[in-house]
Amino acid sequence: MNGLGGLNKSPNGVVLGLVQLQLPTVVTRADLAAQTQRIVALVGKARRNLATMDLVVFPEYALHGLSMETNPDILCRMDGPEVAAFAQACRDNRIWGCFSLMEFNPHGSPFNTGIIIDDTGAVKLYYRKMHPWVPVEPWEPGDIGIPVIEGPRGAKIALIICHDGMFPEMARECAYKGAEIMIRTAGYTAPIRESWRFTNQSNAFCNLMVTANVCMCGSDGSFDSMGEGMIVNFDGQIIAHGTTGRVDEIITAEVRPDLVREARLHWGVENNIYQLGHRGYTAVKGGAGDCPYTYMQDLAAGRYRLPWEDGVKVVDGTSCGFAAPTRSYGAGQTPDAREAAE
Repeated sequence: MNGLGGLNKSPNGVVLGLVQLQLPTVVTRADLAAQTQRIVALVGKARRNLATMDLVVFPEYALHGLSMETNPDILCRMDGPEVAAFAQACRDNRIWGCFSLMEFNPHGSPFNTGIIIDDTGAVKLYYRKMHPWVPVEPWEPGDIGIPVIEGPRGAKIALIICHDGMFPEMARECAYKGAEIMIRTAGYTAPIRESWRFTNQSNAFCNLMVTANVCMCGSDGSFDSMGEGMIVNFDGQIIAHGTTGRVDEIITAEVRPDLVREARLHWGVENNIYQLGHRGYTAVKGGAGDCPYTYMQDLAAGRYRLPWEDGVKVVDGTSCGFAAPTRSYGAGQTPDAREAAE
């Protein structure tokens, strides 16, 4: 049930809109300014399209396209005109918005950044993509974790970006920190279609969490993005799905965070987010709360290593035309810079 796409809004409902945005080509500052205004116009369309909408979500690369361009002239800053324009659009239309930008990083490669702005124009969530889609993407790996905020109507919301969603640990972290709705923005192209669909569903079901997922759409003359806006309920059922590939279509549904909370408290069978830390509670009082997973232990200790690691062939971006990096993770990133981002 999705309230007829949000037309019939319940007292506890949150109405989401996912914009299958036409894939742009952005090369110059003028291109960037024009694309900023296009997104602003679509915020207005979202509000006119559905008066009940609480949050409109734009896909990854909505502002910059898929060129992977690291030219500082078209990179964004949080105090720049693009973020200011998005904030004004949310304020003017009294709607929350989720936006994507490639952000200048004075200490290394650009960050692939996602933000959520509330209906007063305040930035409420700031996230740096944790898992760039290597070897294709040149972005700095995110270094500030996954924030969870209180969004419209009190819903707990997290944001991850594209390839992040292929790691079950990312969705689990969102849920573990309290997220009831996880947004996943992407620029994926058609070869990822099936993986996109089943990970969006598994991320929801395995964590009793709504997932709201959207890609860029259409062609820029080189790349073809697939749209595929998907809103998945906490039981893994798809409640809205943009299957037509129509550019600029806004996929909408009402979701119920209150039912997420109810399921997390009352489900026994398949309450997996709880049972992970309480193994076998039918046999053992309170369940086993240990960490029996070798990969978790090794990752936390800084010794994560695959049995076949020495044979892995693609370990940098040279196959995609990027120079092999020489700087280690965290080098040059000052504590003050991280604190400022937080």
